[in-house]
Amino acid sequence: QVQVVESGGGLVQPGGSLRLSCEASGSIFAIYAMSWYRQAPGKQRELVATIKSAGGTEYVESVKGRFTISRGNAKTTVYLQMSSLKSEDTAVYYCNVNLAPLSTPSFYDDYWGQGTQVTVSS
Repeated sequence: QVQVVESGGGLVQPGGSLRLSCEASGSIFAIYAMSWYRQAPGKQRELVATIKSAGGTEYVESVKGRFTISRGNAKTTVYLQMSSLKSEDTAVYYCNVNLAPLSTPSFYDDYWGQGTQVTVSS
């Protein structure tokens, strides 16, 4: 069984910084990519940033230059460093891990965390 757990959300003032963490654990054979999504009230969930197994990263245009995605040494942890936060960054942030479990090592699927709230407000 695979678990994905996020942490690090909270309330921050505009212009402030926050770091989100996400750890995948359990019976994992391989990870292809780790991503952060967010969903604001009344809006669709959007992809914020992705880091792939080879290290390549992608960002949605609205966070480029402000957010940085990175992995831990064990490659099962992903971080999202958020700086210069704006009110429009307020959302529930979800960690997504595209991985193959030990039970089916040739089949990759998406696993989601429970989400962590980020609120940017003065």
